[in-house]
Amino acid sequence: MSELLLLRHGTAEDRAPSGLDADRDLTAKGEAQARAAGVALAALGLTPDVVLASPKVRAWRTALLACEALGGAPVEHGAVVGLDRDEALQAAGLGDRVLVVGHEPDLSQVAFDLTGARLRMRKAAVALITVQGSRAELRGLMGPDVLARVRG
Repeated sequence: MSELLLLRHGTAEDRAPSGLDADRDLTAKGEAQARAAGVALAALGLTPDVVLASPKVRAWRTALLACEALGGAPVEHGAVVGLDRDEALQAAGLGDRVLVVGHEPDLSQVAFDLTGARLRMRKAAVALITVQGSRAELRGLMGPDVLARVRG
């Protein structure tokens, strides 16, 4: 059995100076959310073996900032953009606990496809899914407000 943590990127700027969606960076609020997510996951004993992140700037920076508290370094994984059920199951097989930092609506769709749970992944929210073979169960969903309170 493994655990798959899905983390949506923190709040990002509306428009990048380049005009490209992939270049949108985190706002100061998004940076704080990303750090809080990392600290909270560490405090809850949910340190991942592997961190996979979308190459889009807002997700990559979320992963980097979360890893400050979690240790280790994220790995850029292009399949996180447009993540689907099969890719999520492959990712879950990379360790006992794998953190995937990505985007909506992909993360909510993956959670639904794996578990049947309908959820809304707010910015900087974390879903915890246990995976055993092709079976999965949603074990928790923490929004950024909850993660900030856990962080203290």
